[in-house]
Amino acid sequence: MSLSPIVATLLQHAETTPHRPCIVFDQHLITYADLARAVAGWAGRFHSLGINRGDRIALALPNTPAFIAAYFGAQLAGAAVVLINPQYRHTELSHLLSDSEPAIVVATTENEAFITAAMPESRPHLLKPLAELCGAPPADPGLFTPPAADEMALIAYTSGTTGRAKGAVHTHASLAANCAAISTAWRWTEHDRLLLMLPLFHVHGLGVGVHGTIRNGASLELHSRFDADVALQRMHDPAITLFFGVPTMYIRLIEAARHQGVPEHRLRLFVSGSAPLSPQTFADFASLFGQPILERYGMTETGMNLTNPYAGERRPGSVGMPFPGQEARIVDRTTGQPLPTGQIGEIQVRGPHLFRGYWRNPAATAAAFTADGWFYTGDLGFVDDDGYFHITGRSRDLIISGGYNIYPREVEEVLAQHPAVAECAVYGEADPDLGEVPVAAVVTNGQAVTAADLIEFCRMHLAAYKRPRRIHFVTSLPRNALGKVQRHLLADAVSNHR
Repeated sequence: MSLSPIVATLLQHAETTPHRPCIVFDQHLITYADLARAVAGWAGRFHSLGINRGDRIALALPNTPAFIAAYFGAQLAGAAVVLINPQYRHTELSHLLSDSEPAIVVATTENEAFITAAMPESRPHLLKPLAELCGAPPADPGLFTPPAADEMALIAYTSGTTGRAKGAVHTHASLAANCAAISTAWRWTEHDRLLLMLPLFHVHGLGVGVHGTIRNGASLELHSRFDADVALQRMHDPAITLFFGVPTMYIRLIEAARHQGVPEHRLRLFVSGSAPLSPQTFADFASLFGQPILERYGMTETGMNLTNPYAGERRPGSVGMPFPGQEARIVDRTTGQPLPTGQIGEIQVRGPHLFRGYWRNPAATAAAFTADGWFYTGDLGFVDDDGYFHITGRSRDLIISGGYNIYPREVEEVLAQHPAVAECAVYGEADPDLGEVPVAAVVTNGQAVTAADLIEFCRMHLAAYKRPRRIHFVTSLPRNALGKVQRHLLADAVSNHR
């Protein structure tokens, strides 16, 4: 398994196959040689501002080729990249910038004012992409020495859905190891072209989509954002072979396809992650598009951990088995001992893809690993008789009602089968007798339905203690940038809809 930094692989492709297509953006074709020269241009800009090895460069950029060139340019200059959602405002920016202390922040005119207002005392340089397509004038890549595999490459902050975001430090080796495992499992080759509509500031779009493309000498078609109508239209292009998305994207694709029809396409693989994919969405998509979605499981700290098989059964409600070269197990949350098949416990993972630790947070790092290198994911799940892993929810999302354990996802999967339910999320509300009880926030698809209807529907499919005691109808669920429901905001969201 090659652990060469992805940026070194990019330069190698640029030297051996310079004219090979790499990025398609807004009808512009960028070859590997074009990208490598732009990467060197960015590295030169960073060096001119005094960047040293180990410094941090924060990127607060939208989905453009300039993001990709600046990202690899920072790494070629010897720095680690700090990923920042360009939609972040003062509170989020203040924390990330003060915690990571970047020497340079790369931003756009659109978010320059917000960045400036949130600057830490160290006052990093503020840099903006130039007018070139890739944001920097071309330069000779041979002027720079690629980083070593064990150097810090990336600080990706956790979603912060339950508290202050922590910076997960990845080395070039951990990113390359994860990329190699993905490439093997999904049979990624130089002939693939990825339709990429995921945000690049997240490990799903960057660490899977961009890294996988570069490692395999493939190409990607980059879009500024997801649009279901545009996605269906672009799937007609026979060059497009891969699509990666989150469950919300697939829900929108299903809705659009029912109105427009399913495009004639040559895509060989649809992948879903970053949030649970409901069995109903899985079935609806397979019925329409003629192939099942491949669901996988990853985290900011680990990259990708588990995947349904490329060749073999893609099991609805399951995230599959470990990627090549990786391990996963279910352990008792109290004793830490491995559990037998079918029993719910915490998922632990181990392998060369794991992050080095949390940035400047040794206590959190020590608490995240066992003595022999297993990482506590904080997710609950079980393994079935065939070795497929199933996630039942976050350990902190577990609802304990009258001594019974209730896993929100199990209830959500039942509710999602009701024909009037478009989306739903289950969480616990305090109860004087039972400690807490399950309640549900529900978004309907316009069909008439009452709370009593949904509770009765759950009664027919679930044990009595699991059925929601209350149904709250809302117009939308609070989600983060990747579509993951922010459960800690559900109670406020429900209150705002009353």
